[in-house]
Amino acid sequence: MTPEERQQRIEQYLQRVEYASLEELAREMDASVSTVRRDVTLLEANGGVRRTHGGARLVNPPSDEFVFNARDTHQLAEKEAIGRACAELIQPRQSVIVDAGTTCYHVARHLEAKKPQIITNSLPVANHFASVSLVEVVLTGGVLYPRLGVLVGPLAIESFSSMHADVAIMSAGGITLEGLTNSHGLLIDIQRAMMRAAGRVIFCLDHTKFGRKSLSAVCPLEGLHAIVTDEGAPADLIEALRGRGLQVVVAA
Repeated sequence: MTPEERQQRIEQYLQRVEYASLEELAREMDASVSTVRRDVTLLEANGGVRRTHGGARLVNPPSDEFVFNARDTHQLAEKEAIGRACAELIQPRQSVIVDAGTTCYHVARHLEAKKPQIITNSLPVANHFASVSLVEVVLTGGVLYPRLGVLVGPLAIESFSSMHADVAIMSAGGITLEGLTNSHGLLIDIQRAMMRAAGRVIFCLDHTKFGRKSLSAVCPLEGLHAIVTDEGAPADLIEALRGRGLQVVVAA
């Protein structure tokens, strides 16, 4: 592959995911990190890509697919129901990792009475508790991914590698009997670090995620303990998941 072809592929990849670490780009391009770093520097000079600490992001994303506020309007009633049901699974004063997904944000909204310690890389979650004195919030380091309001990159991953929490509340782009998937490689690296840091892992998924596969694998079903969903989720897949030993809560 010529440098020009590789740089074109990097731009095409960033058109899909908006933000990627140098390691992720190196894997996708089958090249070394140093080679990809040089490519990103040249692309930045042309104005379409901007380098960040440990990665690169698209300067002008093509859509609002990853905008937090836009995504939070989808399946709003279902997310609220899931949020209430998941909050009931959390014990008072537990330490809780909260993922950056919009459904996880709705869980966080219902946790105040439990007086938890919140650990998150989500600015919307942190901002929600900014004026709540009874809830301690630990915000990770990292590079701000502005359209999603999330901290990403090596610093965010390192933050979770040195922590332990009672529970992790997670989201994903899809679930099948093969496992969970998501659409963004950089978020997946952080999600895996979150899961390793937690004693119990709960995925909150509205019915549109069932039977769906996104771009990249997050983990097999053995990597989680419970799923919270809404009444629109397919009954056959719910029973199959329960048959695999998972707790599945269907929010009314």
